[in-house]
Amino acid sequence: MMFHFADPYFLGFILVIPILVFFRSRYAKAPEIKVSALFDTHWDQPFFPVFAIKCLSCLKYAALVFLIIALARPQWGEKKRMVVTRGINIVLALDLSESMAAFDFKLDKQIVTRLDAVKAVVSRFITKREGDRIGMVVFGSKAYTQIPLTRDYNTIAFLLENLEIGAAGPSTAVGDAIGISLKRLEDIESKSNIIILLTDGKSNSGSLSPQAAAEIAAQRGVRIYTIGVGKTGRAPFLVKDPLFGERYVYQRVETDLESLEYIADITGGEFFTAGDTQTLDKIYKIIDRMEKTEVKVKEWADYTDLYVWFVLPGFVLLALYVVLSNTRFLRVP
Repeated sequence: MMFHFADPYFLGFILVIPILVFFRSRYAKAPEIKVSALFDTHWDQPFFPVFAIKCLSCLKYAALVFLIIALARPQWGEKKRMVVTRGINIVLALDLSESMAAFDFKLDKQIVTRLDAVKAVVSRFITKREGDRIGMVVFGSKAYTQIPLTRDYNTIAFLLENLEIGAAGPSTAVGDAIGISLKRLEDIESKSNIIILLTDGKSNSGSLSPQAAAEIAAQRGVRIYTIGVGKTGRAPFLVKDPLFGERYVYQRVETDLESLEYIADITGGEFFTAGDTQTLDKIYKIIDRMEKTEVKVKEWADYTDLYVWFVLPGFVLLALYVVLSNTRFLRVP
């Protein structure tokens, strides 16, 4: 909410009033009455009618001030913004296979799983987007839609935070994840469609091969950014043993980087590898800069005119001045 004047240049006339008062008080000749007397006459106290006549002039100037302010059109209201954009369609394809449980990432100086690191970085990526529709596909042994394309970023962030390892099965179906993502991109037409595919494992499940899925994406003009998370080799996993309690066990994890690079190349995207949280964060920042939406902003104002609150007092004061100056305080030259 804000207050402003629609025609503020009229307020300049208020500066004329002090000039009029100055010249009137300096050059105007005060009325005099000559009387015969044997001694000097004067009043110790101001004569009330003379004082009232001087105050009467204040009514005139006050009326002028109110009317000038009314001419400037005071308004109270608010400015509104409307973002007009077709936006970009972005599908986040996230791996929830069991290998994402490896404790080889650091987040705020704490050792966390690969999935926890991904959640934190992707959440920051989502908050930076404006006007884009974002959907989320998760995959393991199978792939399914976690949330369709939407601009409800709060809901996306909530669902992202509640993702659990193994929810889609223990294996990795990269091809199916791309296939489901392509279906989601068909839901809403857009000038640009991209998939950000993040996985730490080799595709070993699903009915559609990653190469075949990538070729379909290329035919449809969908760019795929692929991110290989973690390092190939032995990684620590937390195991809850009923006899020995919780302990870390090292298991071998393999990532098919060649397939991820092929998917990115054939679709016109980019291929990245991230072995730590900082690198992963930089990758999403790079994608954020590369895939910016042209946002057009329309602004308009919704104001209520307040001039009537100044016109009425102005006319009342002016009428009072005219009546009093021609009746009770009539001046005869």
